[in-house]
Amino acid sequence: MTTRAKLTVYSALATALASLCLTPLLTTKSWITHAFLVIAVLAAVGAGLRRTPLFRWTVPLGQLVALVLLLLIGFAESGSVWGGLIPGPDSPSSLDRVFGSGLDDIQQYAIPAPPNAGLRLILVGSVGLIALIVDTVAVTYRRSALAGLPLLALYSVGNGLAGDHGSWIWFGLAAAGYLLLLFAEGQDRVSRWGRIFRGTSRGTESSGAVGLGGQQVGILALAVAMLLPVFLPHWDSGLLHSGSGGSGTGGSAGAVTSLDPLVSLQAEITRPTNTELLRYTLDSDIADQTYLRTGSLDVFDGTNWKLGSTTVADLGAALPPPEGLQDPNLPQMKGDFQVSNALEKSWLPMPYPALSVQLPNRGEWKLDQLTRTVMPTNDKSIKGLHYQVTSLDVRPTANDLRDAPSAPQDIREHYTALPTNLPTEVSQLARQVTAKQTTNYDKAVALAAWFTGPEFRYDTSVSSGTGTDAIVTFLRDKRGFCVHFASTMAAMARTLKIPARVAVGFTPGDAQSANTYSVTGRMYHAWPELYFGGYGWMRFEPTPSRGVQPRYNEQAATATTAPSQQPTAAATSDAPAPAPSNSKDCDAKLRQMGECGKKNTAVGDTGQDSWLLSAQVLGTLAVVVALIALLLVPMFWRAAVRQRRIGGGRRRPGGDGPAELTDEQVLAAWDELVDSAWDLGIPPDESRTPRAAARRISERAELGEDAAAAAGRLALATERVLYARSAHVTAPLAADVRTAREGLLATAGRRERTRAVLLPPSSAQLWWRISDAVLAARVTVGGRVGRVSDAVTRPVRRVFTRKGRDQES
Repeated sequence: MTTRAKLTVYSALATALASLCLTPLLTTKSWITHAFLVIAVLAAVGAGLRRTPLFRWTVPLGQLVALVLLLLIGFAESGSVWGGLIPGPDSPSSLDRVFGSGLDDIQQYAIPAPPNAGLRLILVGSVGLIALIVDTVAVTYRRSALAGLPLLALYSVGNGLAGDHGSWIWFGLAAAGYLLLLFAEGQDRVSRWGRIFRGTSRGTESSGAVGLGGQQVGILALAVAMLLPVFLPHWDSGLLHSGSGGSGTGGSAGAVTSLDPLVSLQAEITRPTNTELLRYTLDSDIADQTYLRTGSLDVFDGTNWKLGSTTVADLGAALPPPEGLQDPNLPQMKGDFQVSNALEKSWLPMPYPALSVQLPNRGEWKLDQLTRTVMPTNDKSIKGLHYQVTSLDVRPTANDLRDAPSAPQDIREHYTALPTNLPTEVSQLARQVTAKQTTNYDKAVALAAWFTGPEFRYDTSVSSGTGTDAIVTFLRDKRGFCVHFASTMAAMARTLKIPARVAVGFTPGDAQSANTYSVTGRMYHAWPELYFGGYGWMRFEPTPSRGVQPRYNEQAATATTAPSQQPTAAATSDAPAPAPSNSKDCDAKLRQMGECGKKNTAVGDTGQDSWLLSAQVLGTLAVVVALIALLLVPMFWRAAVRQRRIGGGRRRPGGDGPAELTDEQVLAAWDELVDSAWDLGIPPDESRTPRAAARRISERAELGEDAAAAAGRLALATERVLYARSAHVTAPLAADVRTAREGLLATAGRRERTRAVLLPPSSAQLWWRISDAVLAARVTVGGRVGRVSDAVTRPVRRVFTRKGRDQES
């Protein structure tokens, strides 16, 4: 295998290995087979184009055209003709629609996402584009080291998107592919220096081999890169440590970890995962509607919502009485919680309002008495924690909240405070939305209903922020996620003099059994809490297609029993709820959260559970590969014939065998000269002698002096073999053939040179040979069939002949 062929193979292999890090992004793996086929086709197209006399910059252009054609054939089904095998005039627009749906799916689905056509198009197209760039850099322009940049980009993006689904294995495979590519190029560079003397009396000579030292350095570097992180200390710096809050003292209080819950919450929401964070049981008939609250943010300074308290106390067995709740003899619900190792740097999740909590390491936790937030003193305190919580089951009706008395003065002053720079349009819009309502409860319901209406859209691509500017932008664009909805509704409620704050935590978990629930990374959430005298802080849900509307929200009463309003329940949930609808009203966001039934989990090709492609894609790619291979047959056959005629070896003119050439070697060299001229537009003339034929070739091609002399020597050697009693040819005919051929190429035009490589006219001899072989086979088979038929029918014919003679006699 030539060096260029090795680089082509290793470039494709490196891209294929690096692309494996993208497999966790979709629920099925069939798309990676499609991507591998695209990589192989692009490598083959590049190898073919590099054998032509075209400019180097035309090679990536040809590969780009091939990539577009492959994507059109594979994904633009509605615009294709002939059963999807050939792109039609509508294929580009169809491909554009599929690509647009893929961009929408990126915003709509969590990882791993269903294998919709749009997502598969983006992944396969991205891998194909990286393969094109790597092949161009490493093979076409021979800069293998720079090929590491696109490979690094592919790995970094894929591993970053995979998040918790990523693995060190993907890094090892990607790095191994890159090292193989470097070794291949290094071998080529070393071979260009010629033979290497090892320096000892017993030393050996070698060419084209990379020293063991270089290989050992590469393997050692890969091993260190994979093993060193295991022994390095783990730094926990990042977004989760930045923000407000801090340590303080109160009683026996000690330092607590500080985090900005909205910043960390936003980071988790924009990259949701299906990793289980905790599992719990709750003995309540509304367990499937109970949020797990980690804390609340009570101060809005115009920049963000934050925890206003700077004083924490020791965590006792019993928590202080819930703020504003007059009846302490309400029913209780008990929960048992088991946190997984995947949850770190979190306040303690509990149903609100909690009465008591049992922890095995109570000394590692502190309590903010104002917001009833239980905070850890160590980032790792929550990891793997097993604890129990007893909470009150507060169930007011809508009329109870309508008749609730006003909040105390201290509550109103603290929880209706607003920054002076809050734009007036926020309060004006709040009054406009609640103009027809008279009670605080009805105003809160009206705000929640307005946010969950058709004007607003859930979108995690919106930039972060909960300050005044972010609120104004959110109200103008009407796009955002739960942090925007919760913080904006709380601010608008405060403009209406309704005490409000922002709570953070998790929506209800996926039901695993009768009263056991699983919370995953998809369930991070934020919501507003509004204060009502006699009942305390009550939850409202303004985020569309997220969470569960409380039962006391009359305007969303139907939503409280509809499973489509519970995005935290998976499609396979065993929760005692009606089967979700597969109707057209189930939007993409509900499909993401598994609330549209099993058939609606994905928009298109969710049935692809294997690594195999659909029959249409496999058939299409097979046809494309077959056509490309068929078109390349003349080129490869001609190259093989040339190698056999003048290549190395003891039986070839270019070999290092005996000095005297055989008659077959001389005639093979002459045939190569004639076929080379034929490929460049000078057909053979068998009526001429070799010297006359060589003179004709030289004149028509206008060969230079050296090339014409080489052609003449070939003709003389051929005539000696054909006419002399003893040839005794010792001239280096292989070198003469190459000289004459180079002269022919130098005087030919670009079109003739391209045709000579891709579709050489002399390859007609292959068809002639095939035709002769088929004819000979037909004759042979016909003769054998005739003999068999004669042998079978001979006895019968003898019988009839004998009967005829008897009748005559």
